[in-house]
Parts: sequence; C-alpha cells; structure tokens
Amino acid sequence: MASRRIDAEIDRLYQLPPDAFTAARNALAKTAGPGAAEIRGLVKPPIAAWAVNQIYWKRRDVYDALIEAATALRKTHKAILGGRRSDVRVGAKAHDEAIDAALKAALALLREEGHPATDVTRQAVVTTLRALPGNDPPGRLTRTLQPGGFEMLAGLSIAGVPKPVVVRKPEPPVSPTGKTSRLKAKATRAEATAAAVSKAEREAAVNALRNAEQAARQQEFEVARLSRDADKAASRLDDARGALEAAQQSLDAAEAAAVKAARERNGAVARAKGAESVLEVALRRLDDLRS
Repeated sequence: MASRRIDAEIDRLYQLPPDAFTAARNALAKTAGPGAAEIRGLVKPPIAAWAVNQIYWKRRDVYDALIEAATALRKTHKAILGGRRSDVRVGAKAHDEAIDAALKAALALLREEGHPATDVTRQAVVTTLRALPGNDPPGRLTRTLQPGGFEMLAGLSIAGVPKPVVVRKPEPPVSPTGKTSRLKAKATRAEATAAAVSKAEREAAVNALRNAEQAARQQEFEVARLSRDADKAASRLDDARGALEAAQQSLDAAEAAAVKAARERNGAVARAKGAESVLEVALRRLDDLRS
C-alpha cells in the first residue's frame, strides 16, 4: 500500500508546474521512509520534457494517438527491411500529423503555465515527440530525447535488395557441336550480365541506405547539440530563479528588520521623552524644596 502511495505521489510530482517540482520532491522524500534516497534522486525535467509529460497527463488522447502512429510506422519500416511490401508514406504522414497535434498541445500547455516556448524549446519538444515511445515511463521524462533513426531497425537484414539472378544453362541439344557451343556462350554471357546488374543494384541500395543513415546521424547530432544547449539554458534559468527567490527572501527579511528597528526606535524616543518629563518634574520639586 505504501509503495503504491509513493508511486502515485511521484506521478503527481511530474504533473506539477516546473517551479514546484524541487520543493515537492524534497517534501515527499521526508515521508518516503526507506525510499527517501530514491525520491531525492528524482531529476527535475527540463522545460521541453516537462511539456511532453503534460501531454500524457492532460491530453492523453493526443499522446495515445502519437504512440500508436509511431508504433505503426516502426512496424512498417521493419516490414520493408524484412522484404515485405508496405506503403511507408501512409504511416509517415499519419506520424507527422500526430506529432503536429502533440506539438500544438505542448505549446498550449507551456503558455498556460506562463512559459512561452523559444525556438530551442520548440525544437527540443519536436525531437522528443519523434523519439517516442522511449524507455522512460510515460509522463515521467527527465530529459529530452533524440530519435533513434536507423538504429531502431538494427539487426534486420535488407531483404528487399535483389538477389543474383541464376540463369539455367540450356541442355546441350543433340545437334551439331557448333550450335551447342554458341548456346553455351550465350548462356554464359547472360549469366554474367545478370550477375553484374544484380551486384550493381545491390551496391546502389546499400550505398543509398548508408547515405541516408549518415544524414540521419548528422541530423541527430545537431538535434542533440541543440537539446544540450536547451537543457543548459533551462538549468541557468532555474539557477537565476533560485537566486531571485533567495534575493527576494533576503529583501523581505531586511524590510521586516527595518520595520522592527523603526518600531524600537520610536519606542526608545517615546521612553526618552517620558524620562525627560520625569526629570523636569523632579527638577521643579528640587527647586521648590530649595526655596
């Protein structure tokens, strides 16, 4: 029962506004018992990952549609590389539409929380959406993701590449030797031509795949760089907000101390005036006694 309660509280953490995560996590750790260390180790998501998490918690229909489209597209890619016929364009179009809907939902959620998305944040959201489904539990992303590209299809052979065409050699006819020799020569040339064409097609397919994979890796590298920059910027923003909060607390404390000091000064002034009045009365009495 306790573990289910903690698990539900962790889910609640990832639904909170970004600024409330750290304080709520620390408060939860104090009541988590043996799991306190694990709770304290939970990482605050960068703003882009937070926005994707909120799609899961607040727009589940959009999130589920994205996961369904991504899963279908991956199955299509695997089917093609496995040698089966499939129309990747339909799956890619559905996936792009699901990403667009999810991006709009994420940007709306960011605006609701007062976090207008920069170009870097928007790009980090898009790349994370393209990488789903990932290994992290849904709704609990702690980092932005990068699409797996061709790596998600690792281990599959390219069954669609044409295989060498085997040309059966004709049976030598029971005809003159010259005719049989000509037929053998033609068959040999046909076999060599077919093998050369097959090899060229196979090399062209492999080169095309290699070029596409290299382009995908370059794009992923650029996305990863932008995501790292976004995470660093988000971290600096959190630090700045923390410093601002600490400065505000110091200012509030200084103002409270100033008010207290002013009150004490006013009290001291009032007491001093009272003492002066008492002194004047005492002096008058002393003058009366002397006279």
